[in-house]
Amino acid sequence: MEEVCARFVSQKISKARWRPLPAAALQPPDLFATGSWDNEDNRISIWSVGDAGSAGLNGEYQGEPQLLCDIRHNGDVMDMQFLDQERIVVGSSTGSVTVFRHHQNNQTLSVSHRWENAHYHADQYTACGGAACTGVICNNPEIVTVGEDGRINLYRADQKDAVRTIDRSYTPPNFKSLKYVSDMFLYAFRLHVFFNALLTSVADNADSSTLHAVTFLRTTEILTVNSIGQLKIWDFRQQRNEPAQIFSL
Repeated sequence: MEEVCARFVSQKISKARWRPLPAAALQPPDLFATGSWDNEDNRISIWSVGDAGSAGLNGEYQGEPQLLCDIRHNGDVMDMQFLDQERIVVGSSTGSVTVFRHHQNNQTLSVSHRWENAHYHADQYTACGGAACTGVICNNPEIVTVGEDGRINLYRADQKDAVRTIDRSYTPPNFKSLKYVSDMFLYAFRLHVFFNALLTSVADNADSSTLHAVTFLRTTEILTVNSIGQLKIWDFRQQRNEPAQIFSL
């Protein structure tokens, strides 16, 4: 029977990820990160499970995981992935995406970069309009995030703004520019045509449902899954905001 080593922690853990190893490494990974949810003070934590000297005969580590460092995280941790051996990308229930850096020389965590309101329902710049970032996938230096808003963001770790966003956003005309009643009738007609086109666009060119997960298929292609059981392949080489293929489960 396999031995299981357990340790009680005071937080609800939502995600745990092993730190990736260098290509030439022969030992199993010895560090992992965790993220919490539904706490007053959510945390990103780095844990150690020992070194080669404490490994058993079967190569597994013995003893309890030891907390090396942690840092406060705003909102629930919805997903997290290592970008490399030092940086962790975390998606939040607030809609933000944060890159944390693990400083191994003094065992601390710091915020390397944050994209505020990467996912949002109505207005990106309002405090209450955030939509949860439900999925994160990394292929250094590229980061892809998906969320409740059906939006797909492509970031690069060294750039401030998104490289590309696939969404169903639109900008309605400005009512203040309408000066005459005739303009109102013309506006109503154009709005009717506009929303018909918008509904068609949402059905064909963007995901109208919550996206739950994302993964890389190739360096330029990703696969997403939504809340109604659809798998969609997206090719970033295409300029149009529509999937290359759709599969229904």
